Amino acid sequence: MAELLGTSERFPRRLIAERRIAFVKVGRHVRIPERELSAFIDANTVQPIGHRRGSLRRAA
Repeated sequence: MAELLGTSERFPRRLIAERRIAFVKVGRHVRIPERELSAFIDANTVQPIGHRRGSLRRAA
């Protein structure tokens, strides 16, 4: 998961510890299903703001 997100291993571990992402425990191993990773990415994706006319100030 860390590789796919381009983060350190600590980030997914923190998400699991804070229960911010669903996971499956198999014995002492922790697995995150691909659908949960996709749902996490979709839920946290921020869309860009479109250009609004007149909202940008121009230099004098």
